[in-house]
Amino acid sequence: MTEPRWLDADEMAAWNAFVEVGNLVNRRVEQQLREQAGLSHPQYEILVRLAAADGGEVRMSELAQLVVTSKSGLTYQVTQLEKAGFVRRRTCDTDDRGVIACLTEAGRRKLEDTAPGHVEIVREHLIDVLDRDQLRALADVLGTVSRELRGS
Repeated sequence: MTEPRWLDADEMAAWNAFVEVGNLVNRRVEQQLREQAGLSHPQYEILVRLAAADGGEVRMSELAQLVVTSKSGLTYQVTQLEKAGFVRRRTCDTDDRGVIACLTEAGRRKLEDTAPGHVEIVREHLIDVLDRDQLRALADVLGTVSRELRGS
């Protein structure tokens, strides 16, 4: 058995900062969305992805990849959004086994009402804390990690 490659001090500092910042920012975003909109962060991201999609519709399997969740986790969140009237589901026209999530007008209004507060929190706790060079570096570094994890 080979010895593990332990993290050196710089690597450990980077890992700890990543975990801490991710948790802190996510906690602030989650709190703001719950208090101001009655949405979870995953529910908000589903509305965002649907709003950005052509026709406000995305196949559930693709939506799960876009919001980085399991199919069962997505089904739960979409069910909650459906109960609130923000999303509806329909069968895929070309594949009876496929299900499409569709943004409703109520969902679009909810997103429009929620987005300003969400952006304010994101700016306050991440974007406005960094200068332009830091933002570009952050996007570059996290993009590299994301591409590696997604296998592209």
